[in-house]
Amino acid sequence: MNKLYSTACERNRDPILQILRGVLANAGRVLEIGSGTGQHAVYFGAALPHLSWQTSDLPQNHPSIQAWIAEAGLSNVLPPIALDTAAGPWPQQSFDAVFTANTCHIMAWDEVVAMFAGIARVLRPGGAVCIYGPFNYGGRFTSDSNARFDASLRERAAHMGLRDFEAMDALARGHGLELAADHAMPANNRLLVWIKTA
Repeated sequence: MNKLYSTACERNRDPILQILRGVLANAGRVLEIGSGTGQHAVYFGAALPHLSWQTSDLPQNHPSIQAWIAEAGLSNVLPPIALDTAAGPWPQQSFDAVFTANTCHIMAWDEVVAMFAGIARVLRPGGAVCIYGPFNYGGRFTSDSNARFDASLRERAAHMGLRDFEAMDALARGHGLELAADHAMPANNRLLVWIKTA
């Protein structure tokens, strides 16, 4: 059975959807970076049928994404494309929005930097970037649980760890993305939204 299951996706999908309903109300094509198990894609695709939801991830994660899509039978959720944020290849077409969840603390910082550069290339002017996950503010953890999570990530691999909001926002601004919202989410997570102005 290729279909993998994430309890985190199950827990956070409804709070995320509440925000996406507004942010993506006028969007058409959405690129999801790091679709993971595929759960978010089919849940948001079913709830937001006006969207064409393009899944993407490293090739080894495609079987689970494909299994979730096949089970859901949604025509607006597209099969995953291979996308390594640092190595590419990035899609040639443009998108009205980009969404990614729980990826930035797994990626190396160089990959996060490359991700913003890639997003700036594929996102149309006026398009939104939505990034969900835990972040530090002012170089500090926002909770004890986030500090423990960061420690566990760094034990797994030296390149992992919670990212600083200020560093993320500086990257975004460097690519013509303006912060539109910073939503507090359950379990000490955030949903950050930038809009492409240039």
